Amino acid sequence: MYKGDPLDIERRSMEIIDEHVKDTSFNEKELLVVKRMIHTTGDFNYKDIAAFKGNAIEMGIELFKRGCSIFTDTRMAYSGINKKALEKAGCTINCLIDDERVLKKSKELNTTRSSAAIDIASEDGIDIYVIGNAPTALFRIGELMEEGKIKPALVIGVPVGFVGAAESKEYLRGLNVPSISTVGNKGGSNVAASVVNAILYMAVER
Repeated sequence: MYKGDPLDIERRSMEIIDEHVKDTSFNEKELLVVKRMIHTTGDFNYKDIAAFKGNAIEMGIELFKRGCSIFTDTRMAYSGINKKALEKAGCTINCLIDDERVLKKSKELNTTRSSAAIDIASEDGIDIYVIGNAPTALFRIGELMEEGKIKPALVIGVPVGFVGAAESKEYLRGLNVPSISTVGNKGGSNVAASVVNAILYMAVER
């Protein structure tokens, strides 16, 4: 029977997801993130491709509890993150993809706007980079880290696609930074937002 209460729908959805993720190696907090990924996509495969490195969830909870700065590579990821929860956490969030400075820099460097946006964002000192769409953005984060120009506390990198997506996430997992990613070509801005929300809900009430 169809149910109209969104919270009841979500509760029932999570019950169904629970039935499919009983036998995994994830700890309790990691499983909450994976379940949110599955809930967002309707794809149980995320229980096999989600990857966590360097106490990423604990780092995220700590950052949200003390207030932090967040950068997203797309407006979709930006829109999908719970703003009321962010406000409770005292966090700021920004997406610079439409910024005139980004357009200008991308033309100057002959690169994507997503990559150029990382350069602009890095000037402000970002705590959490959230990448759901652009492999070039994830590669640029790594390049700036290796050059010693940025030191993010957490990177959520789940770009989707067939050109550079899997490779950029493998590159991320090789960097010395707490991270949450997916193995292979799956991901997306909606997945990136779901990861942020899952950790936010552990840190503050919805």
